[in-house]
Amino acid sequence: MALLRYSIYRFGTMILTLLVVSVLVFVIINLPPGDYLSNQIAELQASGQSAGVEKAEFLRREYALDRPLWQQYLIWMGFIPGPQGFSGLIQGDLGWSFEFDRPVAEIVGDTLWLTVVVNLAAVVFVYIVALPLGVLAAARSRTWVDYTSAFIGYLGLATPNFLLALILYYYGRQYLNIPIGGLMDPIYEGQPLTWEKLKSVGIHLIVPTIVIGTAGASAMMQRLRANMLDELGKPYVETAVAKGMSPSRMLTKYPLRVAFNPFVADIGNLLPSMVSGSVLVSVVMGLQTIGPTLLTALKTQDLFLSGFVLMFVALLTLIGTMISDILLVLLDPRIRYEGRET
Repeated sequence: MALLRYSIYRFGTMILTLLVVSVLVFVIINLPPGDYLSNQIAELQASGQSAGVEKAEFLRREYALDRPLWQQYLIWMGFIPGPQGFSGLIQGDLGWSFEFDRPVAEIVGDTLWLTVVVNLAAVVFVYIVALPLGVLAAARSRTWVDYTSAFIGYLGLATPNFLLALILYYYGRQYLNIPIGGLMDPIYEGQPLTWEKLKSVGIHLIVPTIVIGTAGASAMMQRLRANMLDELGKPYVETAVAKGMSPSRMLTKYPLRVAFNPFVADIGNLLPSMVSGSVLVSVVMGLQTIGPTLLTALKTQDLFLSGFVLMFVALLTLIGTMISDILLVLLDPRIRYEGRET
């Protein structure tokens, strides 16, 4: 029951935090002077295209961009009715993209789930690589295993993602016949989800997963090694060995469990950092993720599109943080939350 109460508490704080983040996002994307429509109106007026100006002015009124900023925010969120009634984010209306002249929901429809798939694959790759290498490096400290792991880690940290993408782009295609570019074969784009489409996505995920996850895996491996070495030097480890516990059992039962706590806590930061860090990689490799869309929306001051994408990244952060907090309770019995619940 304590865990259930804490989960409900964390969910409530997540909703409140997301509300605060929505205010910050809306204010920040409105900080630059003008917006897409006002810039377009200025250009049309300069060129004497009165019909285009009338259309842009109509869109400004239709999407309440002619109202005070606080009213624009409340209408965008769906807290108060706008020109189209209650039609905001909480009602499922993501708004209109002025740059692409389409509803935001249509633009991000396919890219959302592809973004989640790519970054979840990268997170799994990070843990699969970092966990064994970090533990081995700590258990075999100052041996060739430790030095090799350190070399791999520093190489991963020093190599820019986009450069690694270009290297794998060339050698993966030439020597391994791995499909490069995009997240599926062109024939499956815009098609319903089928088993063949999933297979195509899985094959195309190999290179992006390695490229996006390499730096994160390298950093996590180094932190896990340092934490493990710190735990291995504590008295309880010597006591366990003195009582006859096998080194492998002692390693996994106590030091690893304690040293792994920071990496469970990192889940909340890992997902959004993967999304933001994969923008350039997505552009280089032509991935159909949300990164290039966000880049375009921010450059053109496309209000509703950039606002939704930033809210999506914030939601990933909050969900990841909530999951990591709950997992920490299950992982480490020393963590108690009774004080917060009272």
